[in-house]
Amino acid sequence: MQPLIDHARSFRERSTERPEEFARLARGQAPQVLFITCSDSRVVPALITGARPGELFELRTAGNIVPPYASEQPTSEAATVEYAVEVLGVSDIIVCGHSHCGAVGALVRGDDLTAVPAVRDWLAHSTPRPEGAVGDPAVAEAVKNHVLTQLLRLRSYPSVDKGLAGGQLRLHGWFYEVHTGTVLTHDVASDTFQAL
Repeated sequence: MQPLIDHARSFRERSTERPEEFARLARGQAPQVLFITCSDSRVVPALITGARPGELFELRTAGNIVPPYASEQPTSEAATVEYAVEVLGVSDIIVCGHSHCGAVGALVRGDDLTAVPAVRDWLAHSTPRPEGAVGDPAVAEAVKNHVLTQLLRLRSYPSVDKGLAGGQLRLHGWFYEVHTGTVLTHDVASDTFQAL
C-alpha cells in the first residue's frame, strides 16, 4: 500500500507540470470510446490502449459481464452504457476480455462458488456457460466466446440499438493476452479473433 500512497502524494507535484492538461479535464469529458472490461487488476485499459485521461469511459465488472437489460431494475452497468451513448456520444464500444480470467474460468470449470454468493449470482448473468476447454489455464476460447455473448447483450440496450441502427455507434470485441500483451479483435467477416 505504501508505494501507492507515495505515488498519490507526489502526483499533485507532477500534475502541476502540466496545468493546461488538468485545466482541460476540469472543463468536462468527451471520450469517444466506452471500454468495458474485467475488474481484474492485470487489465489496465489506459496501458493497453495508450489512452490519456479523458479519452476512455470505462466500465469494469467481474468477468466484463454486461447484464441483461431490464428497465424495471436498472443496473449500474446499464446506467453507464446509457450515459456513454446518450450523453457523452461515444462512437465506439469495446468489450475486452482477457486470458487467465478467473470469472470465466470458474464458469467453464463449474467451480463451487457457495462461499462467495454475490460472485456466484453475478456470474449467473453470464449464462449460458461459455464454451471452452476445461483444462486450458488461459481459458482463451471460452473468454472469446464470452466476449461475443456480451456484445450480443449490448445490442439489447435501447441506446445501443438506436446508435447502431443510426450508424453512430460501432461495437468491438477484444481479447487481451495477459502473458504476452497481445490484443486480438473479433473480425465479423471471418468470425475469428485476429491480431490488431
